[in-house]
Amino acid sequence: MEPHYYNVNISWSNDRKGMMCSPELNVQSNQNGCIEVATPPEFPKGIPGIWSPEHLFTASVSSCFMTTFLAIAENSKLAFTEFHCNSKGKLEQVEGKFRMTEIILDAHVTIVNESDRERAERVLQKSESACLISNSINSKVILNPVIEVAGMVSEKI
Repeated sequence: MEPHYYNVNISWSNDRKGMMCSPELNVQSNQNGCIEVATPPEFPKGIPGIWSPEHLFTASVSSCFMTTFLAIAENSKLAFTEFHCNSKGKLEQVEGKFRMTEIILDAHVTIVNESDRERAERVLQKSESACLISNSINSKVILNPVIEVAGMVSEKI
């Protein structure tokens, strides 16, 4: 496969915030393809309520995991009715530098049939292993999957 490039442009607006846009997104939709980004409130002059690089980093892992899951689930013919994933990125200071050290993925899948439980487990594990963003970062990715059968709640696997 040939290399693919994804373009993102960012411009400072004021204080500790700016506007991030992608020309590909502008072309593909009627929206402006932009989001406001800022220093998170945990840092000096950080601004609450605006997407931060740390949120975007965590979202990148989580959204890649989801899209990988959807592709593998389709190829595996896994019948499911719901997928959602709550993710948490852990920022720490390591050897004097700030690093995102962990991304925790609490993935919930609702399957149609109990007989698909093992397949769902395999699909979730393969999705975490195949996620290109997870494979591109140094952070530890921790997957905490929960599989439910429609109408029943199961325990973590």
